[in-house]
Amino acid sequence: MVVGIELSDDDIDRVFHALAASTRRDILRRTIEGELSVSALARDYDMSFAAVQKHVAVLEAAGLIIKRAEGRERLVRADPTMIARARALLARYEELWRSRIDRLDALLAQPATATDTPTDHPDSTDKTDTQGV
Repeated sequence: MVVGIELSDDDIDRVFHALAASTRRDILRRTIEGELSVSALARDYDMSFAAVQKHVAVLEAAGLIIKRAEGRERLVRADPTMIARARALLARYEELWRSRIDRLDALLAQPATATDTPTDHPDSTDKTDTQGV
């Protein structure tokens, strides 16, 4: 599956905001396993149906889930495309940090040379003012 990983700053903000709440992460996990109605989701949380609907709306706005109507029910399922895009974004951040750590490791592994050691510079010695004593 080829997934475009470019997300706008607003998209990234919405995804991370959506994933910041444990209830929304749980809803996402459950809807990855299969499509569920908002009513079925709400039964498993100690909160109002309206509160669960708001969590679903945040996930939907982030593109992490897709909601569709079937009669009077609203069915929710995870959107694997957006999840893959978010995962690709995180992989890019991980690659960036790993390359920085690798460069730092390489720099620290280099043996010290004579030019790397500090030398006393004539202007940097501690001079006491002997004038006027």
